[in-house]
Amino acid sequence: MGAMQQEKEQQRVELTGIERLSLRVSNMINHPIAQLQRWVTIHRLDTDRDREWGEVIGVLSEVDGIDMSFNEDESVTLRWEPMEGDETQTEVVDPFEAAEPAPF
Repeated sequence: MGAMQQEKEQQRVELTGIERLSLRVSNMINHPIAQLQRWVTIHRLDTDRDREWGEVIGVLSEVDGIDMSFNEDESVTLRWEPMEGDETQTEVVDPFEAAEPAPF
C-alpha cells in the first residue's frame, strides 16, 4: 500500500449513527416527490439505534408545521403544509394518462 493511500485512509472520517440517520431523513424530506406531495414516511432501519431514532424523532416533533403520525411498523409519516410565501404550485402530470383517447 502506497503512502498516499495510507494517508487517505487515515483522513477518512466515519459518520456517527445520528449523522447517518439525520442525513437519510433530511434527504427523504427534501426529495422532489416528497416536496410535491408534502408528506413522507420514514422507516426505521435495523441499524437505527433507539437513542439516535428517539433524538431525530424528538427534533422533528419540535418543528412547527409538521404533523407526525406513528405507524404500527415503527415508521413515522410526516405531513406539512406549504410555507407562507411558497406560491409555487406544481401540477403533477400522469405520463400514462393520454390527453386524447386513442383513435382505435
